[in-house]
Amino acid sequence: MKLEEALKKIEPLDETAMDVCKKRWDAIAHPLHSLGKLEDMLVQISGITGSADIDVRKKALVPMCADNGVVEEGVTQTGQEITALVCENFLQTKAVSSIMCKSVGAEIFPVDVGVASNVSILNRKIAYGTKNMVKEPAMTKEQAVQAIETGIEMVETLKAKGYGIIATGEMGIGNTTTSSAVASVILKRPVEEMTGRGAGLSSEGLNRKITAIKKAVALHKPDPEDGIDVVSKVGGFDIAGIAGLFIGGAVYKVPIVIDGVISAVGALVAATICPQCKDYMLASHVSKEPAGQLLLESLGKEAPLHCDMCLGEGTGALNLYPLLDTAVAVYYGMSDFSGIGMEAYVPLQ
Repeated sequence: MKLEEALKKIEPLDETAMDVCKKRWDAIAHPLHSLGKLEDMLVQISGITGSADIDVRKKALVPMCADNGVVEEGVTQTGQEITALVCENFLQTKAVSSIMCKSVGAEIFPVDVGVASNVSILNRKIAYGTKNMVKEPAMTKEQAVQAIETGIEMVETLKAKGYGIIATGEMGIGNTTTSSAVASVILKRPVEEMTGRGAGLSSEGLNRKITAIKKAVALHKPDPEDGIDVVSKVGGFDIAGIAGLFIGGAVYKVPIVIDGVISAVGALVAATICPQCKDYMLASHVSKEPAGQLLLESLGKEAPLHCDMCLGEGTGALNLYPLLDTAVAVYYGMSDFSGIGMEAYVPLQ
């Protein structure tokens, strides 16, 4: 589906379904709202899907995979060959996220939107990596839109296969540099505040990273109000693809889970393009990266997990799935007050 067409299909959450879900929570035999965010997430999922009959048994993780030309500036600890290596490991249950998928009952669907070499994952390659944003725009606007539309397509495909919830992930050496750049521009915050050590940079490497971002932003002057302009000039194919997943979730009424900083930056791009997309996003954890909390706040989200994680790949998002499973188990398995001979709780005045 073309982006322009997709944006026209996005509607507000279903308030009626949310009200039915909330009334069910209030009717089951437990103190009102005593499961906190677990209840809130199921209410939100009802609004997203348009039904208080919640089914998230079939779970997916979609890592968007791409390389970034800015690695030429010495902003990473490893080379681009690691992107391809991890992409192959996704399908062999050798990557951290694919091992976690097996543990939490999710299936993984890695997508090549711009890996610098040929890999055996789903091929939606737009180019063999982005350009070096310090010297030229990372990609064209047309390529950015193509990556976004790839994300939308993935949601459409997975919904047709019966998946009820999708976690976002990524793999791409150099993508903490691009995500820091995009976050700095859209949130209008200092580069230093948005930039961390990624996979383990030295202080010298961190300084190179900050300098590279500042040079790229000064050269291209991306418009913070235009998500496509920002991601095309200083972003990555993976970020744009993730933005498409969030837009696709809003189009096809599928809850999409935010992972860490890079995923949250994709969510931020989606929200810049269409603010209503935020209603279709679920937060999972607060990343250890400097921008983690700020990004969630900008999206109006509170994450239930604080694990000091910063691995990426969708690992934080996957850890939300067991929490949702326990919430659903109570939602369907708990009797109402009359069923256990107990007087119902009433809201305090």
